[in-house]
Amino acid sequence: MGFIDTIKARAKADVKTIVLPETEDKRTLDATEKILKEGIAKVILVGNEDTVKKSAAEGGYDISGAQIVDPATSDKTQGYIDKLVELRQKKGMTPEQAKEILLNQYLYYGVMMVKMGDADGMVSGACHSTADTLRPCLQILKTKPGTKLVSAFFLMVVPDCEFGADGAFVFADCGLNQNPNPEELAAIAASSAESFKMLVGKEPVVAMLSHSTKGSAKHADIDKVVEATKIAKEQNPDLVLDGEFQLDAAIVPSVGASKAPGSPVAGKANVLVFPDLDAGNIGYKLVQRLAKAEAYGPVTQGIAKPVNDLSRGCSADDIVGVVAITAVQCQNN
Repeated sequence: MGFIDTIKARAKADVKTIVLPETEDKRTLDATEKILKEGIAKVILVGNEDTVKKSAAEGGYDISGAQIVDPATSDKTQGYIDKLVELRQKKGMTPEQAKEILLNQYLYYGVMMVKMGDADGMVSGACHSTADTLRPCLQILKTKPGTKLVSAFFLMVVPDCEFGADGAFVFADCGLNQNPNPEELAAIAASSAESFKMLVGKEPVVAMLSHSTKGSAKHADIDKVVEATKIAKEQNPDLVLDGEFQLDAAIVPSVGASKAPGSPVAGKANVLVFPDLDAGNIGYKLVQRLAKAEAYGPVTQGIAKPVNDLSRGCSADDIVGVVAITAVQCQNN
């Protein structure tokens, strides 16, 4: 059984309700049919019922098992308006503004459904930027208790790979934090380890990546990673974490033994924490394209309830995979 099949099986074992607000996109409707057929999740689609059904019929998609919620006619909408005003009144939110937002911006409506307990999680981003997907989450759901930072990772599954956890890795942060400081990098490492354990089911081994291994080069960028490693170890004494490592020293046993002898992480890492967003984003796309890896994400971590982003280049099957991951996150929330 492949990795995503295992995730789907876990999702089916305790079915959650996921809201998909991007009903203007045919990939959402295609994915909805597949999700319902496989029994991965219950699906709520946000939009005008006639328009959504017509679009599905034109594409030949059977979405008859989905719940379609129209913000303009739902009896829940006024409650969402009132709650949004309550949550954002310090920012000057008025009832008129809240109504305008919820009737016209379906991502906000989907997040309010999650906030009010009418859905367990949300997946969006097929036709919205990461910023547009995450803004309502940060405004309405806020960060998870005990979490200092919202970050994003990719779950990478590399075929025929002897490294990581049989080719499975978490790469972070690849989608959100541009240039994290040492404290933020340490928080990303801790959250990523937790996400790896939850989704892969194996012990995380965390490498803090750099262009240096254990002092082999000198630069302020390396100092940041060294400091982040120190903070992360102090805050998470039970976590198997070390750095700073070049990539080969982190994942290749022979190189790790040569460059960082005695390290519990060198050559064994399955959670790779990149020093900044440039490195993380470039790294995951290289592995996805050149190694033909499956790349699921960007999956968010640190939000109070599970909401996940999609790449705008995603396929319907990618959406299905991220919905399955989100459902498993909901089970553990």
